[in-house]
Amino acid sequence: MKTMTEPSVSFTTKGQVVIPVQFRRLFGIGSGTRAVVKATRDGILLQPVTKAVIDAGCGILPRVKAGSIAEERALYKVEEKELEARRDRRRS
Repeated sequence: MKTMTEPSVSFTTKGQVVIPVQFRRLFGIGSGTRAVVKATRDGILLQPVTKAVIDAGCGILPRVKAGSIAEERALYKVEEKELEARRDRRRS
């Protein structure tokens, strides 16, 4: 009889891990997916921020900006790219 073991991961010297494929599929995690990292009583919690999570949370908070959600998302992406470019310039 086969026993089921929980998947385990190893940390690299940079603190990186590879999430097992079954969890990536289950939670819709793709290349570049961001995650929120939290310290809990049980250990480290990674919460992926996927489109499904964002869609589920839509409407929870009042909207501050005028315009469509698509326009706000496009503006956010521009701001995010600017921040990444600034961070890359600081690193080099």
